[in-house]
Amino acid sequence: MAMERMEALLKQELAQLERSGMRKSREAIITGVVPPREGRGVRYLLQGEGDRPFLRMNSNGYLGLALHPEVVKAEEEGARAYGAGPGAVRFISGTYEPHVRLEQRLAEFHGREAAMLFSSAYATVMGVLPTLISAETAVLSDELNHNCIINAIRLARPKEKFVYEHLNVDQAETFLRQAAESCRRGIIVTDGIFSMRGDHAPLKELLALARTYDEKFAEGVIVVVDDSHGVAAFGKTGRGVEEYTECGHVDVLIGTLGKAFGVNGGYVVGSSLLIDYLREKAPLYIYSNPITPGEAAAGVKAVEIVSGPEGLQRLERLRELTAKFRQGLRDVGFETLSGEHPVVPLMLRDTEKTRSMVLYLRQRGILATGIVYPVVPRGDEEIRFQVSADHTAADLDEVLNVLGESKDMRAS
Repeated sequence: MAMERMEALLKQELAQLERSGMRKSREAIITGVVPPREGRGVRYLLQGEGDRPFLRMNSNGYLGLALHPEVVKAEEEGARAYGAGPGAVRFISGTYEPHVRLEQRLAEFHGREAAMLFSSAYATVMGVLPTLISAETAVLSDELNHNCIINAIRLARPKEKFVYEHLNVDQAETFLRQAAESCRRGIIVTDGIFSMRGDHAPLKELLALARTYDEKFAEGVIVVVDDSHGVAAFGKTGRGVEEYTECGHVDVLIGTLGKAFGVNGGYVVGSSLLIDYLREKAPLYIYSNPITPGEAAAGVKAVEIVSGPEGLQRLERLRELTAKFRQGLRDVGFETLSGEHPVVPLMLRDTEKTRSMVLYLRQRGILATGIVYPVVPRGDEEIRFQVSADHTAADLDEVLNVLGESKDMRAS
């Protein structure tokens, strides 16, 4: 049987992943949520672990909005009013009032003319980039860009593709100068926050580079940024890397509702003309169902919260907790990277050490994610801790104490 032969090959590949240490661990299945109490933040129950609570240090929910009562209420009311699912793609009959309201709120939040929702940020990048990349386009991409950007460029098949060293604007300029000799359009694409490290792109410098070389391309040079880890989590008011770097508006900004906003879905903001064009041409928008009306209603509420006084308070708390945890890692004697984003990497630089530490933490009730090759280059293996505004100082002290104990055990 053909499938039997194929499955034999698949089994071999899985075994190779296991031997090399690159196979992902089995998914932890959350079965319940334990509310905060006695100075401790939210805890989670896992399948197979009985009533033992776990501290989650690997969530993208940087502001803790997924459990916010007003966000939950908005989603419940949206589902009651419009049903559990949209029932169609947007251009047929799948556009509901909460979708339109959320797009308006996101455009206002980012100071743009228009916004457009996708089912996820990954789908947004895969829908937007290939639509903007023509057969005469040169694409410049940071070497540590997210997998969605890498795959979107592969799908688009631009005339020229240049991958510049991480954050190396000088090398990007060399590539752009070279591309101007053979391509009509230039696109510089980068993550805003690099999700494995928590560092940010030099947007001011990249924008200046694009403006300098714009006239050398018949169709100009634009900057596209996926700031999914930055929006609502970075910058004084949560406007992401644009705000933090004071660069002004990039040409095309992609974000997500599924991280700091605590809901689900992805989006792109830009000019009205750009969004009109993408609605007509982006296949992952045209042919995929949108997020549910309930999710969109929850998104509206989340944007309202982040835009108001409570959002500012949560962002300030997030910055304080992040600084405490990053300094705590150093005080315990671990290597981390400088920065202010709530992604705080513990650099172990070895696959086996990383896997062992993740297991050690889980045995002590702490969920953390190990990042190893090929997700990161060899030698950059790490545990990616993610701080949230719904953590407490006691939560972070608990993690730091466990890490300190692990260091003491190895020393003895």
